[in-house]
Amino acid sequence: MSQVQACLFDLDGVIVDTAKYHYLAWRRLANGLGFDFTEQDNERLKGVSRVRSLEILLEIGGLSLDEETKASLAAKKNDWYVEMISQMDESEVLPGARRFLSECRAAGIRTALGSASKNAMLILRNIGLVDAFDAIIDGTKTAAAKPDPEVFLLGAQALGVQPRHCVVFEDAEAGVEAALRAGMRCVGIGSPQTLGRANLVISGLADMTLDRLPLE
Repeated sequence: MSQVQACLFDLDGVIVDTAKYHYLAWRRLANGLGFDFTEQDNERLKGVSRVRSLEILLEIGGLSLDEETKASLAAKKNDWYVEMISQMDESEVLPGARRFLSECRAAGIRTALGSASKNAMLILRNIGLVDAFDAIIDGTKTAAAKPDPEVFLLGAQALGVQPRHCVVFEDAEAGVEAALRAGMRCVGIGSPQTLGRANLVISGLADMTLDRLPLE
């Protein structure tokens, strides 16, 4: 049986819920373009890059725009989003996250963040969790998006731990797929219907304890 030496965490939906801010920024953009963007529409953007998210939004609105305009709109959406997350504070850490990160550290399990977000450092500073991670791999350090395993493989490398000794915490299907492709075990946070391929599915880190970590 293989011992868990490292836990790698996605940011959005695992440590904090920034999805609501993404949604508000995308909806504001859609409204400015003359159409509505519902929470149901927003589900299609989960775990998707900013560029692809904009393409989906434009498909919903039936709009076709040139690349320059699209780049400008994506930048505008990001400015609004950054404005909102700049107001975040420690109260927005999801239940159980701070405790479980501390328990990992106390047990000698190394921790890393593995997030596609280019704003991960800003969020971690605002919620006071920068020092909770031994390594931080975010969107500024990766070239490939999940389900490509790059972000988690870089995390394991930064920690000096073999993938088979790592457990990933993810709330998106693409993230679970990325973890499995990396040769790691995975705890899904959310619905068993969506995240059924994970080794264990829980509703949030408040339900997580070290003895529940999936072993080989």
